[in-house]
Amino acid sequence: MIFDMALKVEMSGIVNWFVECCKCNGVGNVGSGPQQGGPVILELPLDKIRRPLMRTRANDPHKVKQLMDSIAEIGLQVPIDVLLVDGEYYGFSGCHRYEAHQRLGLPTIRCKVRRGTKETLRHHLR
Repeated sequence: MIFDMALKVEMSGIVNWFVECCKCNGVGNVGSGPQQGGPVILELPLDKIRRPLMRTRANDPHKVKQLMDSIAEIGLQVPIDVLLVDGEYYGFSGCHRYEAHQRLGLPTIRCKVRRGTKETLRHHLR
C-alpha cells in the first residue's frame, strides 16, 4: 500500500511536469522537469522555430516528397533537433522533415529541444 501511494505521488509529479511543458500553445517550459537541462520532446508550432540557415541550403525535392508520403502515412518518426536560447527556438537540422511538414500544411512538428547559450547559437551559425 505504501508503494502504491509513492507510485501515485511520483506519477502525479511526472504528469504535472508534462502538462507544464505542453502549455502555451505547445511551447512549454523546457528543462523544468525531473531531468533539468536535458533534452525534452515537445510538439512545437512551425512558426515558433527560427531557421537561420534555411536560405543558404536547398533541400532535395525528392527526399521531401518521400518524407511527406511517410509522415502522412505513419507520422514523423524522428523529432528534429531544436535549440532553446533566451526563449527562442532555433532549428539547424531536420530541414527536409521541417519542409515536409510545411508542405503538408501541418501546424506543428515534434522536436527534441535542448537549452543552449548565445555562444552555442553563435557556434551553429558559423
